[in-house]
Amino acid sequence: MTTFDFGEPDRVPTWLGASPEFINKAISELNLQTEEDLLELFGDDFRRVIAPYSPGNPGGEEGSPFGIPRAGIGYGMATHNPLREAGDDNIREYPWPDPQNIDLSKIRSDAEKYHGQYAILGGDWSPFWHDVTDLFGMENLFIRMLMEPELVAYTFERVVDYYIEVSTRIFEEAADLIDIFFIGNDFGSNTGPLLDVSLFDRFIVPQLERLAGLGHHYGLKVMLHCCGGFRELIPSMIDAGLDGLHAIQPSCRGMDIGELKKEFGGSIVFNGCIDSNFVLIQGTPDSVRQVTERTIDIMKPGGGFIAGASHDYLLEETPVENVHAMFETIKSYGKY
Repeated sequence: MTTFDFGEPDRVPTWLGASPEFINKAISELNLQTEEDLLELFGDDFRRVIAPYSPGNPGGEEGSPFGIPRAGIGYGMATHNPLREAGDDNIREYPWPDPQNIDLSKIRSDAEKYHGQYAILGGDWSPFWHDVTDLFGMENLFIRMLMEPELVAYTFERVVDYYIEVSTRIFEEAADLIDIFFIGNDFGSNTGPLLDVSLFDRFIVPQLERLAGLGHHYGLKVMLHCCGGFRELIPSMIDAGLDGLHAIQPSCRGMDIGELKKEFGGSIVFNGCIDSNFVLIQGTPDSVRQVTERTIDIMKPGGGFIAGASHDYLLEETPVENVHAMFETIKSYGKY
């Protein structure tokens, strides 16, 4: 939390985000027993608590609360866009999900396990950008942003209404045990933002402001996961009230970490920054150590930096020895 207040703590905080496949592989290769053993070995300073969808929720446990059918690897892709041809009346009559369909029974006990020892992440993931994209279809959504802006704005509002209510229920139950409201929406690609600043400010910023305001109302920091290159959008994200950005990908256009630190380092926390696309997958333990040290040199001064991979889903093909080398280097080199 010192880092989120742009102070310099005793050391750089550490973040592990990994796919279940990588976690299982690492547990096996490192002769560990549980995921918690792995988090402790790597020195992860965060723990996340989740209120899952109840079994009766539309879309099922693996689907979307908005009733969007999915297929493919992992979370998959939408196989149908329910609002592709919808007009205003169709959208108003759509069967929007019930915020009561989340299970709060373990949220408090899960948070109590780690309270005071780790920074606790909580609240709903709230991927409203992806939900609206799946409801309309991406190309169709972009066209409607220009042709039917009020209809699109209303849809974003309805989707975020659900997430506001869900996270409010979570925070009413356990906000005193949670430190960070962690949300996720990917607005960037390898070559830059998926939408320009004017569209982002028109449709996205009002919803980020609502979510950030909710977290701040409960005394929480608010951190956004956002993939890709989105440098042009960062000023708007700061103005919307976000406290942190995860997980900065230096391989994408505009995401040079030195420039980001210089321009925004006193205004928003940067989480990640150590390349997972090429360095961690294709490198060696020695090259990983070199990149990790160089990243820490750039990002550490003045606080506001959490060290970890540049994506929150280390893939199974990532060598465990490279990830281990990254965390050992953060631990030994990241002292203030």
